[in-house]
Amino acid sequence: MKKFFQEIKADIKFKSAGPGQKLTESVGERAPRGKPNQPALQQPRQGPTNEARMAAAAALARLEQKQPRARGPTSQESIRNQVRKELQAEATVSGSPEAPGTNKVPEPREEGSTQLAVPAVCFTCPLTGATLRKDQRDAHIKEAILSHFSSDPVAASIMKIHTFNRDRDRVKLGVDTIAKYLDNICLHPEEEKYRKIKLQNRVFQERINCLEGTHEFFEAVGFQKALLPVPDQEGPEEFYVLSEAALAQPQSLRKHKEQLLVAEPVRATLARQRRVFQPSPLASQFDLPGDFFNLTAEEVKREQRLRSEAVERLSVLRTKAMREREEQRERRRYTYTLLRVRFPDGCLLQGTFYARERVAALYAFVREALQSDWLPFELLASGGQRLSEEESPAFDECGLVPSALLTFSWDAALLEDLRAAGAEPDSSILKPELLSSIEKLS
Repeated sequence: MKKFFQEIKADIKFKSAGPGQKLTESVGERAPRGKPNQPALQQPRQGPTNEARMAAAAALARLEQKQPRARGPTSQESIRNQVRKELQAEATVSGSPEAPGTNKVPEPREEGSTQLAVPAVCFTCPLTGATLRKDQRDAHIKEAILSHFSSDPVAASIMKIHTFNRDRDRVKLGVDTIAKYLDNICLHPEEEKYRKIKLQNRVFQERINCLEGTHEFFEAVGFQKALLPVPDQEGPEEFYVLSEAALAQPQSLRKHKEQLLVAEPVRATLARQRRVFQPSPLASQFDLPGDFFNLTAEEVKREQRLRSEAVERLSVLRTKAMREREEQRERRRYTYTLLRVRFPDGCLLQGTFYARERVAALYAFVREALQSDWLPFELLASGGQRLSEEESPAFDECGLVPSALLTFSWDAALLEDLRAAGAEPDSSILKPELLSSIEKLS
C-alpha cells in the first residue's frame, strides 16, 4: 500500500514538470513552441475527492499500526543526550537561551511600575528601632554600636567583638581566652602575675589581638597599657595591667565575664510590615519586589550546581527519599515569604516571614492582631490543609513560599459550644486600631 502511494506521488510530480524535451535538442531549441507573446496557461490541479482522502487516511492508519514503534534510548549515554535536548528545547520555548547548567537571576521589578504587595524586604535595628533595607543593615548596626561607646563602653565593646567578627569559631576561642584571664584574676587576686597580660604573647596575638573590639573591652573593664621591664631582656615590653580600682571590685569582673560569654551578634530582625486590607478578589495575587528573588553569590553557585545535576538526576531512577531531598533543596531557594490570612469577614492580614520560620510564628502574628487573642483558632492552607501550631513545620516545608494565602477559622470545638449556647462568634475579629488603618488592595 505504501509503495502504491509513492508511485502516485511520483507520477503527479512527473506530470507537473512540464512538456518533455529531447536530449539532442540545444538550449536555444527548448524555447516554448507557442506564440512568444502569449504565455502558456497552466491548467489548475484538481485536488483529490473526499472519498480519496478518506481512503488514503484509512490506509495510512493501517500501515502505521503494522509498523513497529520506535524504542526510546536505552543506554545511559543516549538517555543523557535525550534529556539534554529536551532541556534545551524547553529553555528555547520559554525564551531563555541559556543551556542547562547556567543560571539567570530574575530581574528585580521596578518598584514604581506597579503597586507592589510590599515595598521591599525590610529589617528593624534592635538598638535604634530604625527600619532598614537589606543593603543598609550592616552599616547602620556598626554605626549604632560605635555610638554606644559613649554611654556604656563595656557593653559596646562586647557587641563589637561578637558582631564585627564573622568567624564564630575564632570569636569563641578568643572570648574563652579572655574569660580565662578574668577567672585567674578573680581566683588569685593577690597574685600580681595574673593582673598583667603581655601583648606580644603568642596566645594573645593568635587568639585575641586578631579580633576587633578586644582592646576596647580590656580598657573598658579596667586594664591600662604600660611599658614594663622583662627579666633577661634589654628593653621593656607593653603589657595590659589591671588597675587597683578594678581589682577592688571582683564582682564587676565576674559580671563582665558572664556578659562576654553569653552575648550574641547584633543582627537586624526581619520587619513583619503588617498591613490590613479590605476584602478583595485580588487576595491571592502577589506582586513581589525583587528582594524576594535576588540570589546571593553562594545561592548563584548552588543554582549552577543544581542545574548541572539536572541531567544526571533525570537519567536515573530515584527513590522517594531522593525525591523528597530534591524538593526540599528546591524550596530553599527562597529566603523570604509573604503571607496573607483571610478572615471570615473577608479582611486580609499580611506579613513578611523567613521561609525557614515555623508556623508557630504565623499563629503568634495573627494572635497579636485579634481582639480576643485567647480564643482558639486554626489556619488553613489551600485545599483545606490545616497548619498545626503544635507540630509547627517550616513554611518552605509546607510549600508556602514565596507567597501564600491562608484562611482563618475558629476552632471547631469553640464553634460547637457557641452554637449550643445559641451564640455566634463576633463578626469583628481584628483590633479596632488595625481596622482604622485598613487599605484597599490593588
